[in-house]
Amino acid sequence: MTDNSILAGPSIRRLRRREGLTQAAMAARLDVSPSYLNLIERNQRPLSARLLVQLAERFDFDPRSLRQDEAVGGIDGLRRRLADERFADLTIDRDEVAEWLAAAPQAALAFARLYDAGGGKADAVVSDPMDLARREIERWRNHFADLDSDAEALADELRLSNPDIGAALTERLRQKHQIAVRILPVDVMPDALRRLDLHARQLQLSEQLDQSSRNFQIAVQLALLEQREAIAALADGAGFADRAAWRLFRRHMAAYFAAALIMPYGRFIRACEGTGYDLPLLQRRFNVGFEQLAHRLTTLQRVGQRGLPFFMARVDRAGQFSKRYAGASGTTLLESSGSCPLWNIHRAFEQTGRIVVQNVAFVDPAGQRSSWFSLARTVEGNGALGSDPARFVVVLGIEAGMAGQLALARGMALDPTSAETIGAGCGLCHRSDCQQRSLAPRGAVLEFDERSLGLTPFVFAR
Repeated sequence: MTDNSILAGPSIRRLRRREGLTQAAMAARLDVSPSYLNLIERNQRPLSARLLVQLAERFDFDPRSLRQDEAVGGIDGLRRRLADERFADLTIDRDEVAEWLAAAPQAALAFARLYDAGGGKADAVVSDPMDLARREIERWRNHFADLDSDAEALADELRLSNPDIGAALTERLRQKHQIAVRILPVDVMPDALRRLDLHARQLQLSEQLDQSSRNFQIAVQLALLEQREAIAALADGAGFADRAAWRLFRRHMAAYFAAALIMPYGRFIRACEGTGYDLPLLQRRFNVGFEQLAHRLTTLQRVGQRGLPFFMARVDRAGQFSKRYAGASGTTLLESSGSCPLWNIHRAFEQTGRIVVQNVAFVDPAGQRSSWFSLARTVEGNGALGSDPARFVVVLGIEAGMAGQLALARGMALDPTSAETIGAGCGLCHRSDCQQRSLAPRGAVLEFDERSLGLTPFVFAR
């Protein structure tokens, strides 16, 4: 058994209570101090491999039970489900969710299954393949350890032959798979950016792609060829009834491997920590686009080598999310269908190519308040011949309390008093003093006074 360690406080607490032991009694049987066991139960110390063996030998403990919390996505997974607008009148905070998961894990799992099967949201939403694929990604907190390790091993192998990652990827495709890379004019590939022509043994890429995007697409093709079975096993393990959701999840896995190949975990996390997560510098060092970098930053959850827990989203001018990954951040900010107009993602459209930062205080539909530091920047798609490219904003966010470690947050006031208050979109937000409001919150009782006119268009009771 390797000396990996995991946080398993609730599981150990449940085991101790099942055995009818005090912390002191259980600590004595495990040959640890009561204070150390207390820290383990509060998830302030990891459960080492040695302790795991002792638990199995002395308490008939099944290590597979540690995956029970994982099945619902842990505390953050339950919080995302409870952020549903139909629970908006219930002020359920994080501590209550933690207590629920620790005291009644089977009940929490039953709730999660019912919610995910359709008991939580309308059938039209639950059956949406993008939503189904995203839920599975969030269940893993967007970290797939085996894919990451395989990608890192291949990256090390490729670097030995050629330090130029683009040339190394191209050569790997040619030597191992007998497939050449060919760049074709846009008028030859007007409706595609990447195409595999097995008859010609060519991976054809559009000239619209810049060098970083070409490298990424070659890496995606290598993932589809060399990680086919591993990716299929992950997708099959999700148990999707919808084939489109299966394919979307599989596509995400291929992109995940590609990013991990171009930004290998060990080197990437060292670069992040060494530069203070300086985004422009990281882009140049690994020759990647802003969106590729943002994706990668949400995946850094390797045991013993964790990065900062970022969330990431991509939004259009109408405020609709086309991508959203909470990762390990635990945020519920991305759970609504739209975004708050006071969030800086909308201002970023007016400042093309610049990173716009903001300290925000998010009030979720249940009235819970959390503080976040966000960074947003425009990215452009590749338009069809003769048309303007699509434009989106990619936003990264992290808890404000951790943002002091970021190079781009230096000199900024990160205290809650300086934060801009935002909500989950007008339809879910019950903030009564917002002058930007365009809709009344759903379910609110409107109040009218014909003798006066306030600063906001709607007056309502919570």
